[in-house]
Amino acid sequence: MRAAIEQARIAEGLGDVPVGAVVARNGEIIESAYNRRIIDADPTAHAEMLVIRAAAEVIGDWRLTGCTLAVTLEPCPMCAGAIVLARIDRLVYGATDPKAGAVETLYQICSDTRLNHQVEVTSGILSDECSRLLSDFFRRQREMGKK
Repeated sequence: MRAAIEQARIAEGLGDVPVGAVVARNGEIIESAYNRRIIDADPTAHAEMLVIRAAAEVIGDWRLTGCTLAVTLEPCPMCAGAIVLARIDRLVYGATDPKAGAVETLYQICSDTRLNHQVEVTSGILSDECSRLLSDFFRRQREMGKK
């Protein structure tokens, strides 16, 4: 999760929402990414989507079996769906997302037995630090809007 937080800080430094993600396999990080929605003007450029694409390229297969994805914020419906479709074995995330969380908060996509793959989920890892990154970012955004 520390590596994902480092990625989130990169996004923050570039003016994007501070969410970071890493994919590990056999205990080694094979790819990392950060949110680029604002930077790229791309609504699909979430850290999870970018890191899944990059990891699949490294592995040479769309199936990311044997992989763990760590992300600082609970994935949204799009990202949770991509995690299932990529056959990722394990998801670890920090902060819950009460407005868009699709793993445990609003929806349970990664554990839905109607789908052909379920993901082992561990939540709340370094959640205070992950939450603080986001709340500080949005507080600064609001303050800048008032000036």
